[in-house]
Amino acid sequence: MSLPHAILTALLEKPSSGLDLTRRFDKSIGYFWSATHQQIYRELGKLEAEGFIRAQPTEQPTRGQRKSYEVLPAGRAELGRWTAAAQDPKPHRDALFLRLRAAAVVGTAGLEADLRRHLDLHRGQLAEYEEIEKRDFPPGDDSPQVRLQHLVLRAGIELETFWIQWLTEALAELPDPAEHAP
Repeated sequence: MSLPHAILTALLEKPSSGLDLTRRFDKSIGYFWSATHQQIYRELGKLEAEGFIRAQPTEQPTRGQRKSYEVLPAGRAELGRWTAAAQDPKPHRDALFLRLRAAAVVGTAGLEADLRRHLDLHRGQLAEYEEIEKRDFPPGDDSPQVRLQHLVLRAGIELETFWIQWLTEALAELPDPAEHAP
């Protein structure tokens, strides 16, 4: 149920067309809640049918013109209801954890290269988040909205930092292949 709420959030931040929303998902919201362009357009239709959003009126609509959507009071109320609702944490499922557990039984052949690949990917993501932080959250803007948005980004930075530390430790724990050579 979170994709409609992600869209409502994005539209409350800034009324947008479907195309603009997909671009914003690719650049910000998609870092923690991804959606395809088709999913976003499908949800826009559902949200409009439910009376949560509407296409902003234009003076002279033309064929093929992009619709820009805005949130209606019912949509704001739904987002407020959802935000205030209790939700339990989701169990973390990651195939990498399971692969390491399996490697303890069948051996680690081929695992080191993939762990290094993951490490490089997380380092790249951390660098991207840090660049966003420098660009979008300069010192001085202390509004509650900006502080909460920055808090979400900081969670991403902390998660990437965790992964880098954990993967570095995992690589150090792998047995030396020379020790197990016949």
